[in-house]
Amino acid sequence: MRANPVKAKLAAGQTILGLMCFEFSTSGVARLAEAAGADFVMFDMEHTGWGMDTMRQLLAAARGTSVTSLVRVPGAQRQFVSPVLDLGALGVMVPQMESADDARRLVEFARFHPGGTRGVGVYYPDAMPDGLAAALELANREQLLIAQIETAAGVEAAHEIAAVDGIDLLWIGHFDLTTSLGAPGEFGNPRHTAAVDQVFAAAAAAGKPVGALATSVADARALRSQGYRALVYGDSMLFTGALREALDALR
Repeated sequence: MRANPVKAKLAAGQTILGLMCFEFSTSGVARLAEAAGADFVMFDMEHTGWGMDTMRQLLAAARGTSVTSLVRVPGAQRQFVSPVLDLGALGVMVPQMESADDARRLVEFARFHPGGTRGVGVYYPDAMPDGLAAALELANREQLLIAQIETAAGVEAAHEIAAVDGIDLLWIGHFDLTTSLGAPGEFGNPRHTAAVDQVFAAAAAAGKPVGALATSVADARALRSQGYRALVYGDSMLFTGALREALDALR
């Protein structure tokens, strides 16, 4: 475990920008993101079918860069949360969080005793240069835990989720949220707007930032102006847009 610069930036009131990987599982993706100036890369296990073997390779390769590696796991279960942290992720996001109990489970499985029940697995001698106790304390302090709010039930529980000690960031999943509200993809729908306002109010009450996926530069700018402080582009959307622009320039 190492210091987590994105957690420090968020604590200082700054915005963090990154890449979310759905398609590209190449070992060089973190190096490409670093060269582009990204703060972090988030590897998605929810929708990709990627397993722990893939995560092991991606996180090991990313360790040699300055970007922070995060993983969205499929759920708040020990078999997802603890292993990706063991493999080197500096943070975890859990989708469809709908209660304080969901949030507390994430914290429990991510933190070592006394803050949680994560099992101790030390694989390399350089993982604890100052001893085991210092290594565990560093891991508990530096990990970034993200609760994704993307259902009507999650919105209703947003205040209690945000209030859980150990949750660092609320993340709004706009596609799922609009679908849950009966208005798929209607981001200007009054129900969606009201839900977003409710999540922001919950985050503000707990003193925690809010993040989201941006679908374009214009979308990212709009989200940032609304107060989002963690923003990512999706790799497949970004690649398709850039390739289209490059091809159109040649036509």
